[in-house]
Amino acid sequence: MIEAFSDRCQDLLTGRYDCVDRVVLNAYFSLGSSPGGFRTWWRGLYGDDGGLDNTHLMRMAGRFSRRVRGWAAGNGVPVIDCGRGERKHEIAREYLAEHAVLGSGVFLILVAKAPVPVWDVRQSQAGTIVNLARKTAYVNHYSFHILDPVWGHVTIKMSSHPPFPAQVILNGHEYLACAAQKADIGFVKEDNCFTRVDDPAGLAQLADTVSSPEAVGRLGQVIDSWIYTACLCFGLDLTEQERSGFRYSYSVYQVEYSRNLIFASGQALDAVFDTMTSRVRSGLDVPRLRTLFGARRRPAGTGEPSMKLAATLERPAWDLTIFKAHFGLLTVKAYSKGERVLRLEAITHNTKSLGVGRVLDRFGDIVVRLQQICDRFDVVCDCVDTTFVPDGLLDDLPRPGHVGAARVAGVNLDDARLRAVLAAVIALAPLPDGFTVADLTAKVHALTGETGYTTRQAAYDLKKLRGKRLVDKPGRTRRYHVSPDAIRAVTALLTLREKVIAPIVAGVRDEADRTPATITRIDRDYQALRAGMRTLFDDLGITTTPAAA
Repeated sequence: MIEAFSDRCQDLLTGRYDCVDRVVLNAYFSLGSSPGGFRTWWRGLYGDDGGLDNTHLMRMAGRFSRRVRGWAAGNGVPVIDCGRGERKHEIAREYLAEHAVLGSGVFLILVAKAPVPVWDVRQSQAGTIVNLARKTAYVNHYSFHILDPVWGHVTIKMSSHPPFPAQVILNGHEYLACAAQKADIGFVKEDNCFTRVDDPAGLAQLADTVSSPEAVGRLGQVIDSWIYTACLCFGLDLTEQERSGFRYSYSVYQVEYSRNLIFASGQALDAVFDTMTSRVRSGLDVPRLRTLFGARRRPAGTGEPSMKLAATLERPAWDLTIFKAHFGLLTVKAYSKGERVLRLEAITHNTKSLGVGRVLDRFGDIVVRLQQICDRFDVVCDCVDTTFVPDGLLDDLPRPGHVGAARVAGVNLDDARLRAVLAAVIALAPLPDGFTVADLTAKVHALTGETGYTTRQAAYDLKKLRGKRLVDKPGRTRRYHVSPDAIRAVTALLTLREKVIAPIVAGVRDEADRTPATITRIDRDYQALRAGMRTLFDDLGITTTPAAA
């Protein structure tokens, strides 16, 4: 089995677990998604479609609002109107931190406008329906924040306009915390992370239940238990729901899958992660690396550390590092949570990009695909972090290679274009399904800033890399893959060329030793090597300055 970064850190860990994190599902009424189906549902609700007009549709939305606010006032549930740009999940999190919520049920309702397709009815002068079409409008959405005994904090955001489309947001860590309490597993949970676990193996087993095929039934059960009786009932009471046959269908929209490594000490985590970020960022072309200094403690209760906090405090105690790599609608990222937890995460911003279907029954397949992406990212991080150059590779690269019976040119590392191609190949390596010639061309454009590189050149360069077994193209597919050994070799070659040979030669040529204001261990290594290389160059009779004419 290929060793991954998390496997190499095993001796430094007190536990590890994989968990489905944030899950977002769309709830929709299939019959109400088409003009004919919506009229059929309306007839089932009112007997005919004589009252189907924009006025009655607006009245239904107004009735929804009045019922929500009246019920909330009678039951002591706060209703908060949110402005544009406010992060509603943070408002709910702060409310839970400041208030003791007893039992289960709706404990907070947040109201905000959001775009959603609504039905627009056009009538003739005689009052008959001429056209029924959908248009996008900004309407009030009501976010019902619910405490569930099994899933913890559940959010259902519902439009007040028929057919009342909704979005359901759950969290696997909330489910895991409830399950761990029932199993008498001691833990310390900070925000969305377990920072201490008394039984890591037991927690890992519970986490697997969120990823199992049985999780589909659990998700459907928890949504059905709340969406009709706690949310839709304000637009359609239970009798109207039954009379019109209103039933939701569910599709999976977004999923996050995380691998959590619990280190024995925070110093070990910082040492490992700082080294990995400095190497992996250059190898994977991660454009978003953010190290935030200035926090006396790690900010609690926020998903993203605050730039204001980093700017106002002076004596740092923690360095928070986050880096992300985006591949279309997929994102992989690594970051620290709490003091001793390192998280590797794979996110799909739209499950359509995974190509395995979106209906709720496909949830298990979606999780498997994200697990594969996370595994691939884990392996690539390890390969880039621990590089290796096989014997004879440097001598063999410039020589011609073979792809089948065809003879192809070698790989010249002195060619700037080839180095950009190799860097792009490593940047695309985490993609689980490989990459295409077009993907490589776009990545080279992004790395070099030049658009003169064509797909024909990319195909030729990939053929040269195939001749050196640095890239594979299995079968008759048009997608290219990079093996772990090839990742290690290519990263080592680029590191030697860009981080060892070029800086040392440039430093030897420069007679003045310029010590930076903030010196790191690598800076000290460079200074020692430059001093030794000057002596070696003198002994070999190599001059670093051109001879006088």
